[in-house]
Amino acid sequence: MGSAQSAASNPRFTTASRAFTKQELEELKSLFVSLAAQSQSDSKYISPSIFQAFFGISGPLASRLFELVSQKRNDGMVTYEDLVISKAVYEKGTRDEIEEFIYGLCDVNGDGFLERCDLEAVLDSISDAIFTPKNTQAALSSSKAVMKAFLSATEFSQEVEGKAENCMSLVDFRNWCNVIPSARKYLGSLLKPPDTVRPGFQIPHLLHPENLSPESLTLQKEHAWHILGALSQTGAQQWKLVYHSAINGLSFSTFMGSISSVEGPTILVMKDTEGHIYGGYASQPWERHSDFYGDMKSFLFQLYPQASIFRPTGQNNNLQWCAVNFSSDSIPNGIGFGGRANHFGFFLSANFDQGHSFTCTTFNSPCLSKTNQIRPDVIECWAVVTKGINDDKTELVRGTVLERFKEDRNMLKLVGLANSSE
Repeated sequence: MGSAQSAASNPRFTTASRAFTKQELEELKSLFVSLAAQSQSDSKYISPSIFQAFFGISGPLASRLFELVSQKRNDGMVTYEDLVISKAVYEKGTRDEIEEFIYGLCDVNGDGFLERCDLEAVLDSISDAIFTPKNTQAALSSSKAVMKAFLSATEFSQEVEGKAENCMSLVDFRNWCNVIPSARKYLGSLLKPPDTVRPGFQIPHLLHPENLSPESLTLQKEHAWHILGALSQTGAQQWKLVYHSAINGLSFSTFMGSISSVEGPTILVMKDTEGHIYGGYASQPWERHSDFYGDMKSFLFQLYPQASIFRPTGQNNNLQWCAVNFSSDSIPNGIGFGGRANHFGFFLSANFDQGHSFTCTTFNSPCLSKTNQIRPDVIECWAVVTKGINDDKTELVRGTVLERFKEDRNMLKLVGLANSSE
């Protein structure tokens, strides 16, 4: 069944083989031989259990992937030709071909329609594969609630005769992939060898003080996975908590002092008094400006009760805002993203007791909360740690006199007073 003769007589296999280099085909053949041997199939096929164990997936999503790779024969066998044909489409095809394959993959019940229950099963499979099993029922429920936020970003616009609820069209699915890029990366990496970096499989390592339990953080690892999906980096990252309002207080000056020495990107996360969680990824350091600044790597996000990513549209360059100690009403003091002055996509005033969120063309984002006017409950700021620049200490306030002097000096620069005596 896996012989050279049968392969040569399969025109789909012949066409698919052209998508790979000679070395890639040799590596695929070597992989197949190894997995077929473990399947005890006399080198003819890969069994479902060995297939799922090697690629590290389980549940309905794994069964559906095996079904598609085996060309829907339902004989419990993946041959070498099957593997080459599937990977040629799934990894080497055009963007449309790949997305159509993934769209079909998410139809886990295989009835030809992508329903809400299908997507729920997909998200459950992702949760089980990526996140450490929860130790308590409460923690498990919390994780499931977080994952449901990813489902809330979906649209089901396709009316199907005989179906009580609308289904997800291919256009709906593509839109969902745009706002939940972590899921798209994961679903597009399932057939990559597990010993390689597989996009969508990583979670940032969250560094925080020992006196803060992971459960007490607003940013949960499911949220971090969601945000990481919008970044270009594929490897694991470390995110260090540099400000938490429960420890540092709701103070703008303390916030600016805490982040003043951070030279790389930061992630601002806020939970408001309505229970909504959202924020922004700032690709540039927070520095005092009288106008917008930043670059196209910044974006806004929602985490709960709906999860979405909103990237820059290119309509304008109103990306980051950081105004400190200005006296003009046209330059509101505070930090923000997108929109325009006094009408931001997301803004926190310098008093840190209020802010606002409006629809904005900068990120094509809606109001991020329940209402335009927002009041913070918890604010966190995470620094994206670049290896070799920051150490692994998770203290929120540096201890030595020299370190405090450097931090104070940076703060003075932010408010424009560092050179006043020079």
